[in-house]
Amino acid sequence: MDNLSIDPKTTALVAIDLQHSNIARQLAPHAAADVVHRNAELAATLRAAGGTVIWVRVDVTALLSLPADKPLTRPAGSPPPGPQASELVPEIDRHSSDLIVTKRNWNAFYGTELDLLLRRRGIRTVLMSGVATNFGVESTARNAFDIGYELIFVEDAMSSISAEMHAFSNQSVFPHIGRVRSTVQVIDALHTAK
Repeated sequence: MDNLSIDPKTTALVAIDLQHSNIARQLAPHAAADVVHRNAELAATLRAAGGTVIWVRVDVTALLSLPADKPLTRPAGSPPPGPQASELVPEIDRHSSDLIVTKRNWNAFYGTELDLLLRRRGIRTVLMSGVATNFGVESTARNAFDIGYELIFVEDAMSSISAEMHAFSNQSVFPHIGRVRSTVQVIDALHTAK
């Protein structure tokens, strides 16, 4: 793998759906608490280096209302998502300078202001992370690639509902549209850029 060079001033962390409804799930291969912790580390490092931090959350009620053969719903008979389901977990350590984007489907670009927020800040590189790897992260990344952003996937700062789904995206999709790196590698590159 080539050395990773990141210009923090033209880089944004786009962290997908680190909210109560997702973090309460059993995730694989990385536990939810570990994913949240790594995202908080990435955000703090990028923020300190002058980069942009964007937390994306999904309106769970809108997402679950979409027709599908196998919708991502709770087991039959369980209560509907509570009022906190779509709220970001406090452990991300959100700062007042951070931006929040609310989406209503998997792709964080569709029907939101995400592209405008990135372009107005001169962002060229997007660090992708969050839950779930092969749903929200991959859908958003495919759109980002199509409209010209450079992508870095932070493999251990994302997870899915199965290790196989996570691995497929990281091994078979993401290397074709960006670079796949660990949290440590990205943080090291950000420190080197200072």
